[in-house]
Amino acid sequence: MSEKPEKIFEEVVRSNGRYPREAFAFLHDGLARAVKESYPEQSDAEGPHHVTGGQLCLALRDEALERWGLLAPAVLGHWGIRETMDFGNMVYLLTDNGLMNKSDTDTIDDFRDVYDFAAAFGYDEVFHGNN
Repeated sequence: MSEKPEKIFEEVVRSNGRYPREAFAFLHDGLARAVKESYPEQSDAEGPHHVTGGQLCLALRDEALERWGLLAPAVLGHWGIRETMDFGNMVYLLTDNGLMNKSDTDTIDDFRDVYDFAAAFGYDEVFHGNN
C-alpha cells in the first residue's frame, strides 16, 4: 500500500528542513494565483495548467505584498526565502519527490534572478543592510 501524498509531503518537508511547512502553503497559494492569472478564461475544473518559474515568482511577489505589505520581506526572510531561487528550490524539492509536476523544458534556472527582493519589496536594508 502506498503512502498518502500528505504524509509524503510532511516527510519531504521535514527531512529537507530548509523551509517550513507554512512556506510551502504560501507556495501553493502563489501557484493557484499564477494559474488564475495565466488562464483567466478557464476554471479550476478544467484540469492542471502549466506556469513558468517566472510567472510563479511574480505571482508569489504579488501574493506576499497583498498579504503582508511592507512586512513581506520579513515574513519571507523568517522562512528562509530571500531570493527567487528559494522558490525554485522549493518547487524542485516537490517535483523531485513526485509531489508537483513540471514540463520537460522547465529548469531550476527559470527561478534565477527573476527579480531582486530588495527592489521588489522596497526594503533594501532588510536584505542587503544599510551601508
